[in-house]
Amino acid sequence: MVEHSSSSAPTKPARIIAIANQKGGVGKTTTTINLATAMAATKKKVLIIDLDPQGNASTGLGIDRSARAVNSYHVLIGEAQLAETVLPTDIPGLSLVPSGVDLSGAEIELVEMERREQRLAEALGTIGSYDYVLIDCPPSLNLLTVNALVAAHAVMVPLQCEFFALEGISHLVQTIERVRQALNPELELQGIVLTMFDKRNNLSEMVAADVREFFGDKVYKTVIPRNVRISEAPSHGKPVLIYDVKCTGSEAYIHLASEVLKRERKLKAAG
Repeated sequence: MVEHSSSSAPTKPARIIAIANQKGGVGKTTTTINLATAMAATKKKVLIIDLDPQGNASTGLGIDRSARAVNSYHVLIGEAQLAETVLPTDIPGLSLVPSGVDLSGAEIELVEMERREQRLAEALGTIGSYDYVLIDCPPSLNLLTVNALVAAHAVMVPLQCEFFALEGISHLVQTIERVRQALNPELELQGIVLTMFDKRNNLSEMVAADVREFFGDKVYKTVIPRNVRISEAPSHGKPVLIYDVKCTGSEAYIHLASEVLKRERKLKAAG
């Protein structure tokens, strides 16, 4: 049984994981939708919350823009219950709260609101039963990302294998620690996943070695390779696991899901 730090805290679904990195183009959305798809394939009930104004998770799951009229923006500003915004996807067991362009203005509106950092956490107290909720965060450390961190039990950080990778992550880790101390004592770094790994490139190997040296076993063993099928899949409105299940990218996300679920089982057993 999970105990919460305060009796007034909203009831959370079993596990909420924020997929976050303030740097764009590192594979956050790709990781979110493919990890969720792989989890759903193991009979887990999974919900994705698209908290990025670009709405790429919604597009990548084939959700037409006309179906996104009520979305995560309306939840944050209190105009809709979270349950009212949940859409089914073509993947059994996987649902989505879509994003909309109006979410880009939410930051300004939230500044004036009471409990502005807790809006998503409180909304999640009204949602039905899910095994996992994955939050696709925007590429910045703004109030949207802070809302995700306050709502989450854990953070997963996709990290591109490039020269400046470690520079940006230190700021994110500091933000996670500040949120943990001030707003969400449950929050933890679930893990770091290395993305866009090119085994032909010495730089990828060097970055991977540096990240593993710095973060130790917080870095998943699974690495996500550069793979053209991963890049193609969103334009077809499908996760790569549906678009081409046999490609190396799909195999990597299946292994990542297995590794994540194994960590979750260990945490549950320890708790």
